[in-house]
Amino acid sequence: MSKDSIIKSMLSDQVSMTPNGFLADHLSPAQFADCYELFFDKILEISASDITGVEGYGEFNEDCKTEYPTCREYLIDTFAEEKEGYWFHWKELYDTTMLDRGFVETYLKEMAARIDYCEGQRYLVNNNTFFEIMITDGKTTVGFPDWSRSGICDFLLDFAIMDLNKPYLHIPELLFEYCKKRDIFIPYFKERFLCMAYYKGVDTLRWHASIDDTESCTSIMTSISQLKDRIYAL
Repeated sequence: MSKDSIIKSMLSDQVSMTPNGFLADHLSPAQFADCYELFFDKILEISASDITGVEGYGEFNEDCKTEYPTCREYLIDTFAEEKEGYWFHWKELYDTTMLDRGFVETYLKEMAARIDYCEGQRYLVNNNTFFEIMITDGKTTVGFPDWSRSGICDFLLDFAIMDLNKPYLHIPELLFEYCKKRDIFIPYFKERFLCMAYYKGVDTLRWHASIDDTESCTSIMTSISQLKDRIYAL
């Protein structure tokens, strides 16, 4: 079976990999406010997928296998200096781009301090819930056509990505109220959300630094630095 076929077999019929509609990025903030619950419903449907037989953490390889036995190993190794491929010796970016060593090290420590809250939280994640990738009709449908980064992690990762993409939509604040209204209890919600947000935030920051995208780097740094106050205010 192909990777997409294996993933499709895990998903419920409520989650579409081939949706009809338009890019969610085209929604105005007001339009999103009217349909955000639909997005949350579908992401929680992803997290409810049956992952029986799937072990570990991390992004899937082509056989839908993960690389890491623990969440800590997954998150920490993502930023290993000797990691093969695109990120080999990535810390050279400190000397050649606007990537700030102090900022990155601060938030990697913040992430590491919260990993224990996420350990044991194993769910299927799309890991690509950026608005320019998700498809919606704004009324009844939200779909996820790109599963190239999917894997096993804390499901709050998918919400953290949405917030990183568009912090002005107030994703964690909306999610917190959404869960209260539906009596959904997420243990250690604040610490888990921050852990996932710092992980994906720093990872995304270094990528934008590597392509000299100064505007995005500035926006991401602002979002990351303001998030703790937002979360702890909930």
